[in-house]
Amino acid sequence: MDTSLNVGNTGAKTKDTILIADDMEMNREILAEYFRKDYNILEAGNGVEVVSMLMQHPEVNAVLLDLMMPGMDGIEVLKTMHETGDILHIPVFIVTASNNDQTLAEAYKLGAVDIISKPFTKNFFQNRVANIIELYRNRNEMESIIDDQIERFNKMNRSMIETLASVIEFRDCESGEHVKRISGITKIIMTKVSEMYPEHHMSKQEIDKIALAAILHDVGKISIPDGILNKPGRLTNEEFDIMKLHTVKGCDILESMPRGMMDKDIYDYCYDICRHHHERWDGKGYPDKLSGDDISIWSQVVAVADVYDALISPRVYKKAFDTETAINMIFNGECGTFNPKILQAFKDCLDKIKRETALASL
Repeated sequence: MDTSLNVGNTGAKTKDTILIADDMEMNREILAEYFRKDYNILEAGNGVEVVSMLMQHPEVNAVLLDLMMPGMDGIEVLKTMHETGDILHIPVFIVTASNNDQTLAEAYKLGAVDIISKPFTKNFFQNRVANIIELYRNRNEMESIIDDQIERFNKMNRSMIETLASVIEFRDCESGEHVKRISGITKIIMTKVSEMYPEHHMSKQEIDKIALAAILHDVGKISIPDGILNKPGRLTNEEFDIMKLHTVKGCDILESMPRGMMDKDIYDYCYDICRHHHERWDGKGYPDKLSGDDISIWSQVVAVADVYDALISPRVYKKAFDTETAINMIFNGECGTFNPKILQAFKDCLDKIKRETALASL
């Protein structure tokens, strides 16, 4: 097996790299001769070697893959590349004499860009590979540019959200650390919910957005009078009615922001969480008296995170409860009713939540 690279002259344009995978050495040599002039060549005699080489050589620009190989065949290689994500960035050409429609259809389904049937025309094959490599290069470069722009936009979103959260901290001396912990707890519970319940599965990117949006769950407290916000004693019914307005006031603040300042998904999560993080499973929350699954799953998660952190944290009107007491209060219904699925997820990740709250308080 020849695994050496054909390096061009010093100072010349760097050659692209093609990995040729076939269990027949003669077949590999024929293909190598087709492309050796313009490409660096890697060779593999079976699927295991292909996977290994892709890990060792991130510079590979294309794979010419035989389907029938011992051990790990071409279909298994495609499945592995699909799992690792390599198939999204490296074009795979199936080079085969097989006419098994089912197998070829599966290869396409797993991400192969083309089926080159033996015998093949040399010029056609060379041009096809060159064109696809260039297409993938342009696409990969564009994706990299877009990813950089998204990253910068996300940093701007986080900076803006954290700035708004700091305003809450000035108004309410207890909310500064609280909002940071809520973000972390929300991410932990939301990830567990996503893992446990297929109907609520979300990508890591979406969960990150929800956790970021959770920072602004109490932004409406900016509009609540100091005398009520920081009252050391129990609120009167009239004062509590004013306090409950922080949910809708938060939405008013978000609506007043120029559109385009925030990622739309994050804005939508912020808006929903601001308004509905005090709704309850039995419909006895506020402001809209929603119940059950009418409350978004992320607002339900933030509600549990909010109550738990409020219980274990000191407030002007109470001392902090220890974690076990807080947990028992939540599960005994002393803080309202919650979705049993979320309570189970909360219970399953309590150790991680305890570590998160301890670190966030340092």
